[in-house]
Amino acid sequence: AKPVCQGDLRLHVFQTGVSNTMQGVLFVLLGLVAAVMADSCGPVEALKMKQQWAHAYGTAEDRVDFGLAVFKGLFAKDSETKALFKRVGSDNVHSGAFKAHVTRVLGGVDMCVSLLDDAPTLNAALTHLQGQHKERGINPGYFDELGEVLEQVVQAKLGKCYDSHAWQVCYDKITKGIKS
Repeated sequence: AKPVCQGDLRLHVFQTGVSNTMQGVLFVLLGLVAAVMADSCGPVEALKMKQQWAHAYGTAEDRVDFGLAVFKGLFAKDSETKALFKRVGSDNVHSGAFKAHVTRVLGGVDMCVSLLDDAPTLNAALTHLQGQHKERGINPGYFDELGEVLEQVVQAKLGKCYDSHAWQVCYDKITKGIKS
């Protein structure tokens, strides 16, 4: 059975009795709009990312498991990143201290995803996060690595419902704000 994806946005022009000429015009216009918005996190992409994130991130104890999968993936991808979290117990990813930190980090991601459609508040949050990470000397390239791992974990959780384009352009919007 085909999975039913939350936020699956589709036009149903074939079911409305719209003429072939009108359908052609609609598709050309939609193509132009898509081409213009292809590299940006617009309202549709933001909505898709929010829905995908909410489904993948889950609730309560699911969030800790999700976070551990992300950080284990990050440490496997780049073993140097583990040292960045030594003060919060990265040597034992199942410790309370490390799980608490994972919860804080993903809480920050959750906040940014939630604010994708509120530019002034998102920009203020990103400026704050940028300051925190700059203070700690975090290499901006690590945000890209984290994004790659987040994308893999979200995709594994969502399967066919995952929209890679929406995820990439919206996560890029978040990381650009933290890096700048």
